[in-house]
Amino acid sequence: MADDLQLPLPLADLPKALQRFCNPEGPTPGRMMAAKGLVPVKGTDQIIMLAQLSADADEMVAKTARDSLDKLPEAVMAGACDAQLPAAVLDLLASVVSDDELLGTLVANNATSDTTVERVARTASERLSERIAVNEARLLAAPGIIEALYKNRQTRMSTADRLIELAARNGLELTGIPAFKAHVEALQGQLIPEPSDDPLPQDAAFNDALEADDDDDAYERDKVSGMEEVKQKFKPLKMQIMEMTKAEKLRLALVGNAGARAILVRDNNKQVAMASVTSPQMTLPEACDLAKSKEVSEEVLRYVGSRKEWIKSAEIKHNLVFNPKTPVGISLRFMSHLRLDELKTLARNRNVSGQLRSLAAQHVTRKEKR
Repeated sequence: MADDLQLPLPLADLPKALQRFCNPEGPTPGRMMAAKGLVPVKGTDQIIMLAQLSADADEMVAKTARDSLDKLPEAVMAGACDAQLPAAVLDLLASVVSDDELLGTLVANNATSDTTVERVARTASERLSERIAVNEARLLAAPGIIEALYKNRQTRMSTADRLIELAARNGLELTGIPAFKAHVEALQGQLIPEPSDDPLPQDAAFNDALEADDDDDAYERDKVSGMEEVKQKFKPLKMQIMEMTKAEKLRLALVGNAGARAILVRDNNKQVAMASVTSPQMTLPEACDLAKSKEVSEEVLRYVGSRKEWIKSAEIKHNLVFNPKTPVGISLRFMSHLRLDELKTLARNRNVSGQLRSLAAQHVTRKEKR
């Protein structure tokens, strides 16, 4: 599918009236005139010509054609977004057009590639997300669009629920959503709202939580002062999360920032906690904090201790070994990585198990004999 979106198109695929203006072997001045829109070509043919020239081997021709596309009247662009144009041309328009109305027309066009719609869905506004979400036939044919909408913070929470239910009802498994099965389970027995023009109260509440979580740097800034300061910083967010349904928590674990994950990974519900720690957004500094936390479950600590890219960190291995909640098997794996001074401290640490203290003392003895 992605190959269909490559520009330039084969010259033979262009309307005959355009071929002489777009021929890469033709004179550069002629292609430059076409790129400026100074040749007798109008309407959708002009769109196709400029799209073709935007991928011209000559950088100046390509830039000029793209600039000309950007300056076309809205009426011309509206006609193009609704026309049966080559998928590659419509894909280019999706990156040129910014107006929601035009983008809405483009994503509703059956000539538009599913790949293009998926790309638009990743960053679509709430209004545009709703328009994409009502085309169930396309969604079921291209589940990647559902995943893109789900991960888009602008998509309403009620719409995300509806999309998960649609996928489950039709036997789809959305592997791009880590907590998909848990979200399906959370919706069982619930009434799924129909599409509506206006957001529902639950949508407003979810958006409020996202806004409270919007300061990406707040967690990292406050973490250096200790977990208590982090808790105070995110107290309003914690209260909002407490009011959320399980499905809302699962989605927030994926689309939220570090503050939300710091709260959700400590949730009493195992699926919510695991959705947070396994979120693709989870960072190494967050994992270091989790490795020493006594407030997270053993399952979370076991996951931290199994992530290959995380356990390259000496800090994570140290934190896991010194955390009394870490499963003993995980602690034993990393004990040999500790420095002599760390082993001596561990051997005296009354918070960890006697088995770990004893083994640490043995490691100390062996290292001191070398």
